[in-house]
Amino acid sequence: MARTQTTVAGRTFGKVAVLLGGKSAEREISLMSGQNVLEGLRNAGVDAHAFDPAQRELGELKHEGFERVFIALHGRYGEDGTVQGALEMMGIPYTGSGVMASALCMDKVRTKLIWLASDLPTPHHEVVSADSNWSAVAARLGLPLIVKPAHEGSTLGLTKVAKAHELAAAYQHAATYDPLVLAEEFVEGEELTAGFVGDQALPLIRIEAPQGNYDYQNKYFSDETKYVCPCGLAAAEEQRIQDLVMRSARALGCSGWGRGDLIRRADGSVSLLEMNTSPGMTSHSLVPMAAKVAGLSFEQLVVRILELAHVG
Repeated sequence: MARTQTTVAGRTFGKVAVLLGGKSAEREISLMSGQNVLEGLRNAGVDAHAFDPAQRELGELKHEGFERVFIALHGRYGEDGTVQGALEMMGIPYTGSGVMASALCMDKVRTKLIWLASDLPTPHHEVVSADSNWSAVAARLGLPLIVKPAHEGSTLGLTKVAKAHELAAAYQHAATYDPLVLAEEFVEGEELTAGFVGDQALPLIRIEAPQGNYDYQNKYFSDETKYVCPCGLAAAEEQRIQDLVMRSARALGCSGWGRGDLIRRADGSVSLLEMNTSPGMTSHSLVPMAAKVAGLSFEQLVVRILELAHVG
């Protein structure tokens, strides 16, 4: 099959697949992200095509001559190392982190273990089960606390618990998404997010959600959630937090691009919450917002991410 070569600003990409949709609970968001990425790449002159792994076999990527893949999948089967491994077997360069880093970052428990071993700050937590002593859990972690599935994103399955007797129901809710569930210390403070592309940390964004509840609805669909960028911190303080996020990404083996979520307390101390290896690219998403403040248009952003595509 003859290959189509696409050259953008002197860079040759060939035929590019944008993986979108997929089989995870975040399929709806992935479809929105993927369509935006597809449009951005095409506007930049890239020969880009939509490819939904829930509807087509991945092997068709090789048979149809795709030379690079932009992964716009979120959650399981797209952000957890599985599709990355398949692409490596086919020798097709892809965006974002490799197999190991993707798997680690998708697992909130293992992410924390890596961060703790690297002396990086993250809220106290413990893995819980149906027969956990909820009063003891509350005593150890304090109240309120967060209960969430270990392998989901977009706050799916997450509950903020104010009283110990609410923990059992919160666990059951999280367990409908994932058998591995963790309870986590609730940290009060400013919610910040820090994206990065390659080795470049993007400007921090401060998130102000209605009633402080940055849930699925407020994250993707609400116009009431406020995103403040520049975030208002002094330059030295912002740089300190950006450096911390880059250290946390390197500890996990992340590459290409990603986004770290964190809380900054009133005393200035910071706790790392999660690392996202395939962040959202919707109209409400954070990496494009930060990139714009850094002087990158959406088209420039997606081309830069594509440029960093790799195998292994």
